[in-house]
Amino acid sequence: MNATLEKFGYPTILVREYAHWCVLLRPAQATLGALILGAKSDATAFSGLPPGAFAELAQVTKDIETALPELRPFQRINYLMLMMVDPHVHFHVLPRYAEPQDFHGVSFVDPGWPGVPDLKFATAVPEDTRARMLQALQQAWPKA
Repeated sequence: MNATLEKFGYPTILVREYAHWCVLLRPAQATLGALILGAKSDATAFSGLPPGAFAELAQVTKDIETALPELRPFQRINYLMLMMVDPHVHFHVLPRYAEPQDFHGVSFVDPGWPGVPDLKFATAVPEDTRARMLQALQQAWPKA
């Protein structure tokens, strides 16, 4: 496993693992259900991924877009590949909401809506709420 995935909390906050990708609950919840979609490869350029990773990416994104609405229906979804601080190939996956969302008593706002997401913003999420969110996503994930 590469250092970027480990930095984001692999395997503790793993939602689902695939042959070439891992989906993690993003530690900083910029929006409710924010995820990290990280390549397991050591590639630091998108073009450096093995061909199988590109083929599998179609299924992974379909699974993300099937599971996230089970947590809360979103209006849009953003996949941001930034790789400025963490070098290995990964996306920040942000479901976008026009209105604040409540999850187990925690209110999640999307301060960038309807524009660019605000990645400097994160809702403080108690550990028990984070565990419930992780479990809810794992249960909503399409079966392999």
